[in-house]
Amino acid sequence: MKPFNLRVLIADDHPAVRIGIESTLRESQAVTVVGAARDSTEMMEMLKQHDCQILVSDYAMPGGLHGDGIALFALVRQRYPRLKIVVMTMLDNPGIIHSLLDIGVPCILNKADSVSHLLPAVHAAYASGRYLSPSMAEIAARTAPHRTDTQPHAMLSKRELEVVRMFVSGLTVTEIAERLHRSKKTISTQKGSAMAKLGILRDMDLVRYGMETGLMSTSAAPPPPPPGLPALPWP
Repeated sequence: MKPFNLRVLIADDHPAVRIGIESTLRESQAVTVVGAARDSTEMMEMLKQHDCQILVSDYAMPGGLHGDGIALFALVRQRYPRLKIVVMTMLDNPGIIHSLLDIGVPCILNKADSVSHLLPAVHAAYASGRYLSPSMAEIAARTAPHRTDTQPHAMLSKRELEVVRMFVSGLTVTEIAERLHRSKKTISTQKGSAMAKLGILRDMDLVRYGMETGLMSTSAAPPPPPPGLPALPWP
């Protein structure tokens, strides 16, 4: 009988962390580490090359062609729907946790929690289960009652969502401020607040998120209103 074996790919931009993850995983005879990537570029290339079942990845990995965070994991889920994902992060933002859960990544570990949670999380992911390390479980439980929709952007206020829609459709902060008759500072604050709630760190990832969730308008942005007239409503 062929022995049970889980093929795991690691992705983290810190060499010491990659070594630590690999060392922990190799403690189990049921796990084989097929590769270790340092950014999203290497990770996506290795996913093409290796037949793996589990991806253990850091949340924030700057520098790769495919970005990081929610947008990256949504892309991975789209291209490799059968691949199971375990996300590790130092960020304890409720928006990140719930956004990951919403896109189908239910195994999330805080790097500040014990490394002993890694192998159980890998096995839970393989079994299509849910595994949150203690601090992540506490945050998820504490903030869950405030959520009423499965879409991550349901957490945004009406004005934050309005700004995000316009930004991901190609308008700059200055242009949005002009159209909505708000100050640039107000628009920047609302955009930043929305990104924090969504667990998105960079503008390029916000744009990618907008494309993948349908927030991006497929039509050209409306022209600015004539002086003295209110701005046109944005879909």
